[in-house]
Amino acid sequence: MPAFKTYRRRFPATSANLGPGFDTAALAFDMWLTVEAEPAAEMVIAATGRDAALCASQKNNLVIETYCSILEAEGVLPPPIAIRMFNDIPLGMGCGSSAAGLFAAITLAVHFGNLGWSDERILEEGCAREGHPDNASACWLGGVVVAATEGRKVHVARFAPPKQWRALVAIPVEPLATSKARALLPQSYSRADVVANLQSATLLGPAFGLGRADLVRVAMRDKIHQPYRAALCPLLPRLLPLAGTSGILGVALSGAGPSVLLVLESENCEREVRSAVENALAGGEEAELRLLQFTGEGAVSGLIPSFSSSK
Repeated sequence: MPAFKTYRRRFPATSANLGPGFDTAALAFDMWLTVEAEPAAEMVIAATGRDAALCASQKNNLVIETYCSILEAEGVLPPPIAIRMFNDIPLGMGCGSSAAGLFAAITLAVHFGNLGWSDERILEEGCAREGHPDNASACWLGGVVVAATEGRKVHVARFAPPKQWRALVAIPVEPLATSKARALLPQSYSRADVVANLQSATLLGPAFGLGRADLVRVAMRDKIHQPYRAALCPLLPRLLPLAGTSGILGVALSGAGPSVLLVLESENCEREVRSAVENALAGGEEAELRLLQFTGEGAVSGLIPSFSSSK
């Protein structure tokens, strides 16, 4: 019998790859998709916040379509619900909006379809639908994650970055579809590029987990995807040279782009960093700059007492 209890949960934005950790590494930061829902006579969705019109449209809506497909696959007639959401995650910018939307849909289906899925199964479903485990694991669990899949099984190591570190996300004007960004990648790589990425990727965990600021610049270097995506992510070539300067520990595309993630040693260097970024972009690309904290809270712990408290 369906559950009729009101549903409330929030889902963090994420940044995947972190340079060389292609489809493997990601972290969560404090931009959120907050969702509330309850039984209704018909399917309704209302949205406020960023990209509200797109979030509220029922045409090609990721949340509604995924909600219905999961329940239908489980042999459950999708109960109509009224969904309200407040979104702060930019869509199509490499900040994990699809992972947040998928987990919103999955948890809505589990709740209102009374499916009784475990947290582990929800994570597996999210990773399978996302197509890779990095963003999905960071969204569900929070913190910094390194993840791998074995069939549908997801293996995740999760840890917290140093509390004083911050993320500065440079968000351009135009979005970029992940499918388009993936189409730019070659089918094969030189041994030298693969070895270079293995070296950097191996340093990612220690750099973030041990707070080794001296390792971050090298740990976030990449030769597998960023050089090929730079043409459609023009912020990247302008901001990459800032790594290791002005309190900027490392720089990488956020996910598939086009946003760029800058890891800062603390919020005390924000003014200097903003100045350096604005100078690097002067006369060229426009970008919104968001200073964010990394968050150890994920969707699995994102139950909230009331919708209004999350705004």
